[in-house]
Amino acid sequence: MALRMWASSTANALKISSASRPHFTSAFSLSRCFSTVLDGLKYATSHEWVKHEGSIATIGISDHAQDHLGEVVFVDLPEPNGQASKGSSFGAVESVKATSDIYSPISGEIVEVNSKLTETPGLINTSPYEDGWLIKIKPSNPSELDSLLGSKEYTKHCEEEDASH
Repeated sequence: MALRMWASSTANALKISSASRPHFTSAFSLSRCFSTVLDGLKYATSHEWVKHEGSIATIGISDHAQDHLGEVVFVDLPEPNGQASKGSSFGAVESVKATSDIYSPISGEIVEVNSKLTETPGLINTSPYEDGWLIKIKPSNPSELDSLLGSKEYTKHCEEEDASH
């Protein structure tokens, strides 16, 4: 983690961007902070991701978000069977730097919560797209996915956001 933070800081200071390395065209792209953005997911500008498979959508926070948060030490998640509303907070992530609300990128019934995060909140840092997912919902309006960003748009959003800070 320390090496990753050093690399990210160094890349920012040197203004290194993956745009100068066109050979990175695999299943992911890299932002200027070396954060992973996966193809096939949808992203909210508030840095949550959605993986929609069949009738269930898995939601988590992006690698970019966890990188900016720092070491996650606590996660507050809702109970299953509740409702998530697009744009509304459904929980919070506390890191050594700050506490941040988590916003639902789509609406629906919460069918599962990642209980592993109670004991091991750092999974959000080490595996934000796999073991560190937050909730699974049954979308009530799947067309809301259309308003989210694809991987290229999200990468551009992150680069512009970082440049403005």
